[in-house]
Order: sequence, then structure tokens, then C-alpha cells
Amino acid sequence: MTDTVTNWAGNITYTAKELHRPYSLDRLAALVAASTKVRVLGSGHSFNEIAEPGAEGTLLSVAGFPPVIDVDSAARTVRVGGGVRYAELARMVDAHGLALPNMASLPHISVAGSVATGTHGSGVGNGPLASAVREVELVLADGSTLTIGRGEERFGGAVTSLGALGVVTALTLDLEPSYDVEQHLFTELPLAELDFETVMAAAYSVSLFTDWRAPGFRQVWLKRRVDQPLADFPWAAPATEKLHPVPGMPAVNCTEQFGVAGPWHQRLPHFRAEFTPSSGAELQSEYLLPREHAVAALHAVDGIRETVAGVLQTCEVRTVAADEQWLSPAYGRDTVALHFTWIEDTAAVLPVVRRLEEALDGFAARPHWGKVFTTPGAALRERYPRLDDFRGLARDLDPSGKFANVFVRDVLGD
Repeated sequence: MTDTVTNWAGNITYTAKELHRPYSLDRLAALVAASTKVRVLGSGHSFNEIAEPGAEGTLLSVAGFPPVIDVDSAARTVRVGGGVRYAELARMVDAHGLALPNMASLPHISVAGSVATGTHGSGVGNGPLASAVREVELVLADGSTLTIGRGEERFGGAVTSLGALGVVTALTLDLEPSYDVEQHLFTELPLAELDFETVMAAAYSVSLFTDWRAPGFRQVWLKRRVDQPLADFPWAAPATEKLHPVPGMPAVNCTEQFGVAGPWHQRLPHFRAEFTPSSGAELQSEYLLPREHAVAALHAVDGIRETVAGVLQTCEVRTVAADEQWLSPAYGRDTVALHFTWIEDTAAVLPVVRRLEEALDGFAARPHWGKVFTTPGAALRERYPRLDDFRGLARDLDPSGKFANVFVRDVLGD
């Protein structure tokens, strides 16, 4: 490539031979068919080499595709192009009086990339973002197209697919009637005697934040749907000022707080769509484990908090309902997600990540596919009971391994 291409964080520089941004399905299909190795770059919010095709490979972006957002109000569905981001999708869906059931903390990420990596929002009853997908449209290795819908035997492997099956050109998502949400923030929730299940069920979506410089949580964000009851929250004090998840950062970029109701897409994310997301220079890791281990896992992290705090900006704890995507980190189990936003220093962060993974050993933690982790492929494969089924699906749809880069091969064990 003549231009230097990096991920959003800048910690990954892609070595691909070519970068293409096709503007039509026909051009995309021709490029895929003519290439020996292909990976797709979404919004670039992954922090590892999941999108790296290698020095002889082709990097494709569908960001130049027409931004298709076709809402079917009667069916309560939307067909969305592979390059569309959640912020764009949400505005269009809301204009039709409809809504997504959940969103991630950042509205700036692409829909296709998010579901392919198992990205999620929060809520004891809310599954990952892939749970809303009812149909996926792919361009396969030979340039042909394929649509796989919910109810088909291979659908469980088709959405959270790590980009290993083909290029996602469109998805169809389930919608529901629009709803309003309000945010209530609290401070200083103790870890000691934490009633985790009750706390996390106190609102439609709940996030706990800490810098691990002391036990407990510095912030609690409750996102309540206004059509649901407002629960008491006696375990922490109400916030007296607007807060940013990263201590010391100005809250101007955060979505509205202090119980001011607003449309779902302006409250479910932590950050406003029109502002720069998150804190900027950072690395991220995330581990998803069975929810019954939540308190034990939090105490395990607390046991090494001095090590973690030295390179940490903030840690967020959320819940995710079980889903049925074979490679979803929430597959088959109600989940707690421990998210770590690190400083932008790979050399300093990686030893801490390894120490963190040691502390979480025994909890069957599955790392987020798009974040920084060091868990060996052999250990990952033991934690996904449908991995063999996914491996077979990948071989059926991509027999030559055109979409299987080093990252994917390590996961699949091929």
C-alpha cells in the first residue's frame, strides 16, 4: 500500500499489499475473486490484528458502499449496508418511530464489524448486538453471493464470524417501537458484600466503573427505559456533577445525565455521536465470563489492583444475556463483561494483560475478539463448544482459506 493505514488506536499498522474501497457490489465481488488473501476493515475499532491480511493480502473497506438503510416499518426490520455505523443507523430507525433493543457504548462503530466480533451493549436481559440480526448477506471467496437467515442450521456461525466466511455486504436487523431512556449516575459503590445480581438488574442497562486504585466502584451508570419502573438504588450516593467514565476527563462528550429523558440512541451509548469517542489515546481489553462468577472474578481483579491500576484509565463492568452465535463470547451463558481501557503503551500494558488473564484463570473467560489479549489459541478453543461446527462452516464456504489470516487460523487451530 502506498498509504499508511492503521486502526483507530494507532497501535496496529496494516501490512497488506493493497487497500481497496470498492463502490459497488460487482466491483467488490471481482476484487474478492481475484485476490488470494482478503480481510475486511470496518471502522478500525479493533485493537489487535484481526483485520490484518498479511503482506501479500488485500485489505478491503466497504465504507465507500452506498449507505443503505432500508426500514420496513410494518415488519419492524431494517436492512443495513456493511459500511454503515450505528450512529447513522440509529437516527434513521428512530425517524421511523422504531428502535434497536441495544447499542454499544460507542455509536461510532460499524454495524457489520461490531456483530462479527461479538460486540455488545449492557443489560441482564439484553443479548449482544448480533442478537438483533435476522439475516446476513455475504460475498464469498469466489465472488458469489449468499444470504443466510435465522432458522437455518448454519445461522449460528454466520454473524459473529470474525470475518472468516466472506465479506458482509448487508445485514437485516429486528427492531421494536421507539422508547426513551434516562441516565442516573451514582458514586462510590462498595465491592464488599456487593449484591451483584440486584445491582445489575436495577435498570435496563447498568455499567460499573472503577480505576482499581481502591476497592469498589467510582461510578454507577443506570440507563432506565421510561416505560419501566425506576428502582431504588440505596447502595451508592447520587452523583452531584456530570461524569466521564475516565476519571478527570470532561463530560462534555458524554450523553445526557441527571435523569433527563431522551431517545434511546442518545442515551444507551455513553458518548455522543457528534463528538470524538472515548478518551482518545488508549488500548482496550475485555473478558466475558459466566455471570455466576462475577463477584469472585471482581475480587480476583481487586487482588492485583495495584498492578492493574498502574496502566489503567478505567474499567467497566457490564452484563450480557446469553446468545446462540457459536463464536460469541456470550454463547450459551449469561455473562459478565470486564472491560479495561489502558494507557497507550503496548510494552507496559501486555505484561499486565498477562497477569490479569492469570487472575481470571479458572473462570472460563473469553476475550473480546477485537481487543488486546494474550490467551493462547488452544485455550480459546476449549471455551467454545461449537468451534468444530464453525470450523466446518468456514471450510464449506471458504475452502481455500482466503479469509483465514493468522488470527483466524490460530483461533480455529488450522
